[in-house]
Amino acid sequence: MMNNPYDWIDRSLQTIHRAGWTRHTRTLTGLPGTVINIDGQVLLNFASNDYLGLASDDRLIQAAIQATEGYGTGSTGSRLITGHRQLHRDLEMAIATLKQTEDALVFSSGYAANIGTIAALVGKRDLILCDAYNHSSLRNGAIVSGATLLDYHHCDLVQLSQQLETHRKQFQRCLIITDSVFSMDGDLCPLAELFDVAAAFDCMVLVDEAHGTGVLGKNGAGGIEHCGCTGRPAVQMGTLSKAIGSLGGYIAGSAPLIDFLRHRAASWIYSTGLSPADTAAALAAVTVIQTEPDRRDRLWQNIVYLKQKLAQLPNLPLLPSDSAIICIAMPNVQTAMNFSQYLQSAGILALAIRPPTVPTSRIRLTLMATHTPAQIDQLVIALAGAVVNAPR
Repeated sequence: MMNNPYDWIDRSLQTIHRAGWTRHTRTLTGLPGTVINIDGQVLLNFASNDYLGLASDDRLIQAAIQATEGYGTGSTGSRLITGHRQLHRDLEMAIATLKQTEDALVFSSGYAANIGTIAALVGKRDLILCDAYNHSSLRNGAIVSGATLLDYHHCDLVQLSQQLETHRKQFQRCLIITDSVFSMDGDLCPLAELFDVAAAFDCMVLVDEAHGTGVLGKNGAGGIEHCGCTGRPAVQMGTLSKAIGSLGGYIAGSAPLIDFLRHRAASWIYSTGLSPADTAAALAAVTVIQTEPDRRDRLWQNIVYLKQKLAQLPNLPLLPSDSAIICIAMPNVQTAMNFSQYLQSAGILALAIRPPTVPTSRIRLTLMATHTPAQIDQLVIALAGAVVNAPR
């Protein structure tokens, strides 16, 4: 009897189940928002990346409908062939204005933006320095590039400098890659100091602003603006699927950088252009971000309010956070799962994040501008109950 070459998949799944790494999708019905219906249960939503509450904003919905009626449901091809619309270019120029850069380029996803950009900028003769807590798209982009990849401890710029001192001269080009807001922790990269290190060692810097765009900075431009680094040479990446409430990714930077990526970023060249609906919705969202700063103010009021409430609860160790992402440390996978299940029974959606996604288990909370103080109070009451009642 011949061996089945796919038998290893069942064995690997058994290992995943034993480790507590099992993942399941949940069916959401209706519009996204602070109150959602998942698998038939109405829950307060503290697990969304829709930080400004724009994914259900009628202005974005109407923009998407009008674009679909005018341009169809799909872009039909690569933007270099049949997929380019003026709408795409309008969005890119709006992003460049928001980010205060010369130009921008829109990709089909944030993941594609990181993969294609990193692989275009560096290759086998080059060096990449990567924060240990970076998003997997940054790390996988580094692997795809073929460059030598070195990790440095999370936000440890002393170790980063030591690694550059030791290795930089051996390579033609060097790229430092980092999140601005670290997506599974909520803390912020010390970008001003990192840019100083990069300048001292003649390094390029790519900053992933996926969780910073629309949230941080006086104008919502992100972590670079928040840290006073606007105008410093950088490759600024972000998504259109979080605070912007649509789908896609972007790179913003100098005009030569963007023109180079049009010629060398494979994930842009060989991908179908972003759909007209997604493009129009994102363009409408950027306009909202630029013209309604009070929406961002409400988000930060909610962040401050929740932190004040959590500080009054015992036995809830919080990870450091400078964003709308607030994480509660859990001692192990099972405790995190039990905690999350108790919260769901209390009407709260707040998910357990476990290895291998993160080094240690935690409950990850995310806030939206559209959360009310009463909803935040309900979350805090449920958390207090979970401390007492959730199995350990």
